[in-house]
Amino acid sequence: MTAATPVPEGTRTRLTFPAGGEAVPAVWLRPEVPAPGQPAALLLHGFSSRGDVMADTVGRALLRRGVASLSPDLPLHGTRGDPLELQALRNPLELARLWRLALREAGAGVEFLQGEAGQVGVVGYSLGSFLSVVLASQRREVGAVVLAAGGDLPGGTPLTAVARTVADPLRAAHKLGGRPLLMLNGRHDPVIRPEQAERLYAAASGPKELRWWEGGHAVPSGAVDEGAEWLAGQLGVGK
Repeated sequence: MTAATPVPEGTRTRLTFPAGGEAVPAVWLRPEVPAPGQPAALLLHGFSSRGDVMADTVGRALLRRGVASLSPDLPLHGTRGDPLELQALRNPLELARLWRLALREAGAGVEFLQGEAGQVGVVGYSLGSFLSVVLASQRREVGAVVLAAGGDLPGGTPLTAVARTVADPLRAAHKLGGRPLLMLNGRHDPVIRPEQAERLYAAASGPKELRWWEGGHAVPSGAVDEGAEWLAGQLGVGK
C-alpha cells in the first residue's frame, strides 16, 4: 500500500488486495472523514483500460457524493500485462480461465469493501459491465448495479454461443432479484449496440432503468454524473 494522497473530498491510495493467491492492484478512494458504515462501490473497467481510469472518472464523481470506491486492474490489464494478449488467444479454455479469474477477483473486491464500508454497489463499463452483472447475480451483498455501455452478448455468432455457456448476461440480469439496476447506453454505440442493451434490460428482473446518451461507446461526463448520483441514492447517501 502506498501512502494516501489527498484529492478533492478525500484521499487516493494505491493498494493490493488478496484474491485466491493473487495480489490484485487497485485504486482506493475514500472520503476525507470516513463515516461509520459509509457506502462504497467496486468499479470494473473496460477492455484495454485500467483501474486508474475508473477511479479518476466514476470514482471521483462518487467521492463528491460521499461514496468510497475500489478500482482494480483486471487480469492482463493496467500493471498486470498487455490486454492485446487477449486478442491473440485462440484457446477457449484459456479465455474461460481468465474470465473466471476476473470474476473471482471481483468477488474478492466486494469482500474488501465489506470490511471497509457499509452498503456495496458495483459499476461496470463495457467489458466490466459483463463482469458486473454476473458478479451481482452471484453476490447478494451487492445492493445496486450500474452498467455503462453494457448489454447482452452479440447475437448470431458461434463465439457467442460458446461464451454464453461460461457467462450469460441475460440469465445473470434475471437473477438480480429485486436489486436496482441502472443502464446507461449510447444510442449510436457500434460496440455494444442498442439492441444488445435492450435485450439485457428486458431480461432484468427490476427495479430497473435504461437511460440513453446521444453518442457512441465512450461515456460522456454527464452520464458519469448521472450514474454516480443514482448509485449514491441507492446506497443511502442523503437518506
